Amino acid sequence: MLPRIFTAMITPFNTAGEIDYEEAATMAAWLVAHGSGGIILSGTTGESPALTDRERMDLLRAVRDGVGCSVPLWMGTGTNNTRHSRELSWQAAEGGADGVLLVCPYYNKPPQEGLIRHFVEISSGLPVPAMLYNIPGRTGVNLLPATARTIIQECPNVVAIKEAAGSLPQMQELINLVSPATYVYAGDDAMYFTALTLGAHGVVSVASHLVGPAIEGMTQAVNQGNLQEGRRINATLMPLFQELFRHTNPISVKWAMNYLGFHAGDVRLPLATPGDPRAFEELRALVDQLVPQATWPRAS
Repeated sequence: MLPRIFTAMITPFNTAGEIDYEEAATMAAWLVAHGSGGIILSGTTGESPALTDRERMDLLRAVRDGVGCSVPLWMGTGTNNTRHSRELSWQAAEGGADGVLLVCPYYNKPPQEGLIRHFVEISSGLPVPAMLYNIPGRTGVNLLPATARTIIQECPNVVAIKEAAGSLPQMQELINLVSPATYVYAGDDAMYFTALTLGAHGVVSVASHLVGPAIEGMTQAVNQGNLQEGRRINATLMPLFQELFRHTNPISVKWAMNYLGFHAGDVRLPLATPGDPRAFEELRALVDQLVPQATWPRAS
């Protein structure tokens, strides 16, 4: 069974703007110790569009060395170029990834038939499982539930879907259409509680950087039928879920990880951290309130 909670991990950079591989390994191990059942590298939150192919593979190796083989470690390898995505996916598999995350092609806006052929071409024969990633707000194309079902039927190693279309009816339709053996993940922390009640398996989370144990507790509560407790935890965390996306992800969560004491560094261009010193006042207050200081790394 795949983990309930995957953290889409940020990519830490040093002061020169290069990947801090040692810090990435340290961060991944800390996340696993604080509620993350698995890690996804070089996804949206990991600033994948700003990483080179070599950086992705070096990051994978460094984090694998840091967390060992017992932690599910997946890697974002989807692009808007089918051939390039397939090459990256094979490199990830050969480099030790346990699975790959394949985002819908962005900018070129393929039709549904194009999506089917794109994902089938990438996944066919791949020696590791794949997770489809639907996020039309970033890609400009919506992977429809019927299309996802066709892809899964044609490619047995497509075992999961990260659904971030922002539509609960589409989430429910997807869960209804795909095989019970397919893991459906919420791709938005703010929709996770409701997605769980609809039958989703888990979440690919940003907020788990900060409140992994609480998200884990909410997951357990819902799965045990304690909706009241799950609802309470969700209500407590909702302000954080929303504040983390006040600025384009991962700007806010990267700031928060620096605030905790990690050496997360800045985001890479074309992203930019706001220069207004008040930009993260609300986030700071929420982190102080919701993240026990005893768990902060390098806490003074």
